[in-house]
Amino acid sequence: MKRPWILAVVLLVGLAVYASVVFVDETEFVIVTQFGMPIRTLNKDGAEAGLHFKLPYQSALRIDRRLQIYNPRPSEFLSSEKKNVNLDVFVCWRVNDPEQFLKTVNDVAGGEARLHDLVWSRLAAEVSKSELDVLVAVAKQDGRGTGKEAAVKEETHPLDQLMSNVSGQCTAGVKDYGIEIVDLRIKRIGLPSQVRDSVFERMRKERARMARQYRSEGEAKAMTIRATADKDRTILLAAAYADAEKVRGEAEAQAIKIYGQAHQKDPAFYELLRTLEAYRKILDEKTTILLSGDSELLKFLTHGSMLEGQGVKK
Repeated sequence: MKRPWILAVVLLVGLAVYASVVFVDETEFVIVTQFGMPIRTLNKDGAEAGLHFKLPYQSALRIDRRLQIYNPRPSEFLSSEKKNVNLDVFVCWRVNDPEQFLKTVNDVAGGEARLHDLVWSRLAAEVSKSELDVLVAVAKQDGRGTGKEAAVKEETHPLDQLMSNVSGQCTAGVKDYGIEIVDLRIKRIGLPSQVRDSVFERMRKERARMARQYRSEGEAKAMTIRATADKDRTILLAAAYADAEKVRGEAEAQAIKIYGQAHQKDPAFYELLRTLEAYRKILDEKTTILLSGDSELLKFLTHGSMLEGQGVKK
């Protein structure tokens, strides 16, 4: 009779020990409750993973502390012109206050429901303030500088600014649920078929306008470069011509000085050399000259005896 009682006691003790042991994984919060009321939270700071104990009649609720991604189906919103636009949005979130999360939303499904209501209402309000053309526009790029110093700066897209505003508004609202929004992004933006053609036509016109603007700016820069090059060319040619004239003038002055010195030393011999140089330049096989007999140019050819009288040997 004693053996069944002993087995029953051992079994009860084993069940009590089993009910008192709590193994806490590092990826989760564990809230110990007593009759539905939270008593304590394990692994709240991420450093209490491992084996823990509780009273047998207490319960342990587990909440995932990892990053969660809420990825619902695309939703349709109205822009300021009352045109529909489809946005595919996802939310990265996690639980940062497990006790508040348990009191307000109880589980992940409840948390995502609260996120959906809050985020989508704020998103609808922000989209209703923006025009459809602005939402689907491409961010502009501004290139400045040349070579390695060139930098391309891309402006913030209106959608990025819109999502940043929505994220800021929702961050304060989800604190009441013990939730933290880590990131809020748009995966894809789509257009209903009834407005798609008109939007694409506006986008084509916008691209054509930007292309004309870039071409006109390029032509203006090209004209400026050409004008600068022409001005530099004119300045260089004028400077080179001035230098050449200066060198030529100095050379001619030096030549005249040398001729004068030679003439002063022996005028008759100087006159003879200059006349012979003139003969060499103007007389050849194809040249015919008609001059008078008393021409100064021919005096050394027709009056050779005059050379001796002038002190020049034949």
